Amino acid sequence: MNTIKNILAISTLAMGIAMPVSSFAQATMDHGKMTMSQASDAMTDGEVKKIDADNGKVTLKHGEIKNLDMPGMTMVFTVRDKGQLAKLKPGDKVQFVVVQEGGKMIVTDIQPVR
Repeated sequence: MNTIKNILAISTLAMGIAMPVSSFAQATMDHGKMTMSQASDAMTDGEVKKIDADNGKVTLKHGEIKNLDMPGMTMVFTVRDKGQLAKLKPGDKVQFVVVQEGGKMIVTDIQPVR
């Protein structure tokens, strides 16, 4: 009986250590280097509210951004490739990938949903 208790105690301890380590690894992963196929789970739905193509910025009303643990809201993002803004207009429904780099939120890909 003590052997079972010991196994359960060790298993519980191991799980308690492993879970924070995996969460830390995920939080520090560089999502900015992902391809679209790798980032499919990082895709977020949104709606274009405003475009500032000259400065490479877009205002999006978006749902939860799961890869950054961010709730839905409306905010301004910098777009890595300003050329992606040319195919968008206010009111467009979009799917996008956003990463955090040096404290800034950077949209690495944004596509209209038609």
